[in-house]
Amino acid sequence: MKILITTEWYVPVINGVVTSVVTLQKELKKLGHEVRILTLSNKSYRNGEVTYISSVGAGKIYPGARIAFSIDNKHIDELINWGPDIIHSQCEFSTFRMARYISKKLNIPIVHTYHTVYEDYTHYFSPYRKWGKAMVAVFSRKVLKNVNAVITPTKKVKHLLEVYGIKQPIYVVPTGIDVVKFINPLSELIKKKIKLRHGINANDKVLICVGRVAKEKNIEELILYISRLKSRTLKFLIVGDGPQRSSLEEYAKKLNVFDNIIFTGMVPPKEIASYYQIGDVFVSASNSETQGLTYVEALASGLPALCRKDPCLDDVIMDGINGWQYTTFQQFRERLHFLLNEEDLHQQFSENARSGVIQHYSSTNFAKKIESIYSLVCREQLTSFNLVNRNEEG
Repeated sequence: MKILITTEWYVPVINGVVTSVVTLQKELKKLGHEVRILTLSNKSYRNGEVTYISSVGAGKIYPGARIAFSIDNKHIDELINWGPDIIHSQCEFSTFRMARYISKKLNIPIVHTYHTVYEDYTHYFSPYRKWGKAMVAVFSRKVLKNVNAVITPTKKVKHLLEVYGIKQPIYVVPTGIDVVKFINPLSELIKKKIKLRHGINANDKVLICVGRVAKEKNIEELILYISRLKSRTLKFLIVGDGPQRSSLEEYAKKLNVFDNIIFTGMVPPKEIASYYQIGDVFVSASNSETQGLTYVEALASGLPALCRKDPCLDDVIMDGINGWQYTTFQQFRERLHFLLNEEDLHQQFSENARSGVIQHYSSTNFAKKIESIYSLVCREQLTSFNLVNRNEEG
């Protein structure tokens, strides 16, 4: 099968969409499919299997966004001549318009993965959350009416789309990860070097979160909680960067815990797995996740998780098995105490975390589930096409 994946973002950008696309691309090729990527850049060109279309930055609309003003492009024509059997779109903006254009030219289906709960990002484009949510619902219906099927990473997102009034078939497929990359143990020497690099002492306990440092991640709640714990040997390692970093640094100073909070800035993707393994507990207070690949990566690394309760985590973080979901500071404090001070409990949670990811979130299983959806959609498209021809002949 020839598969075209369209996405606003691709490497070297680091985010959940890119991780999902790269993983899917690699695993589909292992299954014997031809896979090409259509994405955006500052100029149009092709590099191997990746076609880049000229675009301009639009970060004021949405962080990291780009806009392409034209689809009448020789590189698009090259993809049409290549003749994909199906298009898998990953974003709802410029590359989605290109996906629709190619789909109509070739009369092929589009499957779309809905990655982002945009109503959690309304502060970027609307001063009123209620208006922002209504705009997101209208926008989502307008986009998704043009696809043959929708994939969501969690039941939470499927339910949200149903509330929006989406009528297309919706399949829940959690994004997989390269499990081996995270379960391989790191040597104590390398762990020590990373800790020294960031001023972490041997007897310090390390809480870690990984991802974009932005308002919707609610990192300030974790900083506040750490200030209330009043522990000199507790360090909070924030791996990543983003627009809220400077304000969070000031907030940590205001709460007198700046020495407990470590901002690493951007870390190369190949080093992320190493950072998980210097942590003792993975923490998050975000409610804006669709699945949260960093949660799965942390569990694969053997890190128990302590995260703010969210429906998208119900099948990921299981209370009393691989971590806990909390709703109050009291719960956060009590459960963190168990994880940091009960060695046998921490070890059991760590083992449960790894085994659960291996069973449910391998990249191979992820690709096979997506492959089955492609086959189903293509069969339905062919059946519909044959029915139309019969009716026209009759």
